[in-house]
This record gives sequence, structure tokens and C-alpha cells, in this order.
Amino acid sequence: MSLVQQLRGTGVAIVTPFAANFNIDYPALEKVIDYVIDGGVEYIVTMGTTGETPTLSKEEKRDIILFTYEKVAGRVPVVVGVGGNNTAELEKELGWFPLDKATAVLSASPYYSKPSQEGLFQHYKALAAASPKPILLYNVPGRTGRNLSAATTLRLAHEVKNIAGIKEASGDMAQCMEILRDRPAHFLVVSGDDALALPQIACGMDGVISVAANSFPKAFSEMVRLSLNHHFKEAKALNDRLIGGYELLFAENNPAGVKAAMYELGLLGNHLRLPVVPVSDALQAKIHHYVKG
Repeated sequence: MSLVQQLRGTGVAIVTPFAANFNIDYPALEKVIDYVIDGGVEYIVTMGTTGETPTLSKEEKRDIILFTYEKVAGRVPVVVGVGGNNTAELEKELGWFPLDKATAVLSASPYYSKPSQEGLFQHYKALAAASPKPILLYNVPGRTGRNLSAATTLRLAHEVKNIAGIKEASGDMAQCMEILRDRPAHFLVVSGDDALALPQIACGMDGVISVAANSFPKAFSEMVRLSLNHHFKEAKALNDRLIGGYELLFAENNPAGVKAAMYELGLLGNHLRLPVVPVSDALQAKIHHYVKG
């Protein structure tokens, strides 16, 4: 089965719950895993940046990956995030992290370095050669400072065997449509923007890797399934109700917003590692009203 079939629908980039002492809260993580799977998501992404990976040690990441495999227990596919701006170190990590049970590896473009398009191509080509699992590109220029162009994405898709798809979070609809027009049949294209998922699926995307599905998995994943089945009137009705949630979740910071919502749902403590802090009291009150309303 191709990744386009395995990862069609909603993937959720799960958060990392922390206890009040900022240690990893594994009971809460198990609760989150069960909550999103019971809510109908098609797969889980562990160690994405929504999991606050910049603040986790290599050993903590390994332990979370293993815990996630154990608690998911084969119910849905698991994608593992392995990204950064040190290509040589990432090549080592791809051999060190436990990826045997992973369906694919999601890797965000290098941040801060602002490599050229050729640099981005060579970075991903090196990761693809080192990875035991297919690589999903992750283009999020708002975070990395450099856009992975449609031309570079398509070059990787056509020329590099182990590059299997992309999470596209540029917000550039013209760029997305160019990728969708010219991608190979096996190349997975998913949205990285919750608020744009519906129109991007209408343009031909295969689904979304979501933040909002941490807190609203049932409604969000149903909206995505309806969109994929071209029931756009029903999908729009669900999405219209979710729009206010998207705005609140991203108003100050991700994952502070989604953790605030999950706190209101009783899934975890509202704890984040610096430099990220909980949302303001005013925003927390709005999130409380939205979640409880």
C-alpha cells in the first residue's frame, strides 16, 4: 500500500504533555493518544514541532517514540518527526532513533540557515539516502525563514527515490496547485494549515497533518473525510464551526494555544517548556468559552 493510501485523511501532530515539574507526563500522553485515535484520526505524528521537540533531549525523543508505538499498538500508522538544520547530525539521528515501526519520517526544512534551493535539495537528498523509512518534506517558511519552492519540491519528488510526500504549510495556494498539478502519482501532498485544509483538499490534497485535531479530533477528522469524498457542503458546515477554534489556537503561539484547549478538556496540565509559555489569561478565558460552549 502506498503512502498516498496509508496517510490519506487526518494526521495529528501530537503535543508532548509535561507535569508541573516539566518532566514528560506519560499518563497524559497515553490519554492524548487514545483521545485522538478514538476521535477518528487516520494517523499520528510524534516528535513534530508541535511536540516542542526543540526543548526535548535526544533520549527523551527516543523514549517518547517508543512509548507512542507501544500505546498506539498498531491501531493507526505512526509518522516520526526528525528535523533540524544540521544535515550531518540528522543523518546520524536517522540511524539512531527507533524507526522500525514508523510508516514515514517527517522532516522540516532547515531553520535559520536559509539555504538556497540547491542547498535544500541536497539536504533532503542526503536525508533520503540515510533514512530507513520514506521521507515526507515539511515546508513551513513562517517557521524556517525559507520557502521550499514548488520547483524544488517537484525535483525531489521526481528525482529522489525515498522522498515520498510533503506537508505543505506555505499558505501559498498557487504554489500548492503547481505541486498538485505536476506531482508523481505516488507522491503524497497534505496540508499543514488547519484553516486551509478544506480548500486545499478541494484542490487535490490528500489530507492534512493537523494541530487542531489534538483538541477537536472528531469534528476535524470528519470534516477532512467529508472533503476527501467531495461532500463539501457538509464539510463546510463543520469547518465553519471550527474556524473560531483555529483562530484561538494560533492567536499567540503553537502549541500554547492547543495545550490551553486540551487543558480545558481535561487531557493534560497546561505546562510548556521555555521559551514557550502558556497563553495569556484573556486568551485562556476565550478558549474556555469556546471549548465549553
